[in-house]
Amino acid sequence: METSRKSRVASVFIFLISLPSVSLAYRPGDIVPMSKKGQYHSSRTAWHDMIGKHCPIFAVNREVLIPIAKPTGYTGTDPYKLSFQVGKEKLLIPWLFVINRKSSEVPMIDVHLRYSGSDLHGVTAKVIDMPHHYVETHPEIRQQFWDPQHWPKHILIRYTWKEQSEIDVSSGFYVLFGSGLMLSFILSIYILQSSRDKLARFVRETVAESSMPAGGVAKG
Repeated sequence: METSRKSRVASVFIFLISLPSVSLAYRPGDIVPMSKKGQYHSSRTAWHDMIGKHCPIFAVNREVLIPIAKPTGYTGTDPYKLSFQVGKEKLLIPWLFVINRKSSEVPMIDVHLRYSGSDLHGVTAKVIDMPHHYVETHPEIRQQFWDPQHWPKHILIRYTWKEQSEIDVSSGFYVLFGSGLMLSFILSIYILQSSRDKLARFVRETVAESSMPAGGVAKG
């Protein structure tokens, strides 16, 4: 009875710890949820979910145009910045300056996502100048971006995916190195302790021999 109860408890525990990996798994072509918030001066918006056509697609490189609404109290003189959360894991992209960023070029957000198998492992992003060939192909983006009366603005986001090996070679090396170091440490302690025991025994035997009479034990 006790064994059966322990077995059921163990089964439930294994099921519970496996839930996150099941719920967070993606398949190629799945929409990876994404939300954004903005800040202008001290005014900051809440997180807003982005619609599917603006979000990353798991393991698919692509480019999308996202609309940027006019910030409350916007005067056109100070920078406006955005932050994003990516995936069910809510991986954070820190603040990115997108408007009034002290550049004469139209901005583009370059997002790099790392994954292996069905898991999203990390995301980084930075603001760069939009490639000239894209601006030349879509001149209306530049015109609308620099028109102070035109809102919402549109900013290009480029999603680039990079697959990581499921076997992390660097981590494996450090684990092996650490294990070897620990084993060496344990062996050193063992050898040192063994040497001390041998030395103590040698000293005791030497002292015992030196304390005996020169002619050995006298016979009656």
